[in-house]
Amino acid sequence: MTSPGDGHLKRLVRLASGALNPEPGAGRIMLALCFGVVTHIVFALAVVAMVVAMFFGMSESLGTVPWPAAALTNALLILQFPLAHSLLLTGRGMKWLARFVPGPHGATLGTTTYAMIASLQLLALFVLWTPSGIVWWQAEGWAFYLVTALYVASWALLIKASWDAGAEVQSGALGWMSLMQNKKPVFPDMPTTGLFRVIRQPIYVAFALTLWTVPTWTPDQLALAIALTTYCLAAPMLKERRFEKRFGRRFEDYKKDVPYAVPKLRFTGRSSALGLRRPASKN
Repeated sequence: MTSPGDGHLKRLVRLASGALNPEPGAGRIMLALCFGVVTHIVFALAVVAMVVAMFFGMSESLGTVPWPAAALTNALLILQFPLAHSLLLTGRGMKWLARFVPGPHGATLGTTTYAMIASLQLLALFVLWTPSGIVWWQAEGWAFYLVTALYVASWALLIKASWDAGAEVQSGALGWMSLMQNKKPVFPDMPTTGLFRVIRQPIYVAFALTLWTVPTWTPDQLALAIALTTYCLAAPMLKERRFEKRFGRRFEDYKKDVPYAVPKLRFTGRSSALGLRRPASKN
């Protein structure tokens, strides 16, 4: 019997294997490789910048805008991510992504382009932030190790949730690897396994947890945490509208069975959202 993760792994292996044996076409292959390399480098830099900046409560960054103008600059850095991130997922936004690359391959590279833009946005947010210089609290001793462990666990949950949703889409690999094969991207099915059995939006919830489990607290971190947590709770509603149109009754049934963001123990005749079965009757 295979676990839910086996399907994800097999899909990734199949996609990567196809990319290693591309269809002929030097120009198309070069375009795909360039997009892939740039996207994954920027993605990695954005993740590192995010992990490090929040670990220090946004007290260490490269922004040098003088105060109070820095407050407006930081606010714009926060807002630019959720606004563009959500806009590009609309029907019109997807068309813009398809036109981002002139020629016939823009639509195929759509997921890669989206991941690249999102990574650049995050990189700008966490690298160009201007720290206030105020530190409210820094964990020390056993508290430091406890909070750091929670921070690491939150990131582990985010990685797991991204894997469950389809790592090839989340990382931007789907687009350029599909272009290598000169094929239309095949998206993963509606995610319902792994953490998606517990809540419908584990990626957003896990990301919100990373915002609140840092060992250093500053006004900067609090502003960031409040703004992005609000986005993490509201933005998935738009995502679910897209899922309702795409998957119809399947998603409606899934919504009835699995809570939005807060896990809960529920017993049904078959199983609960956490995989627990109703005790058998003794009568």
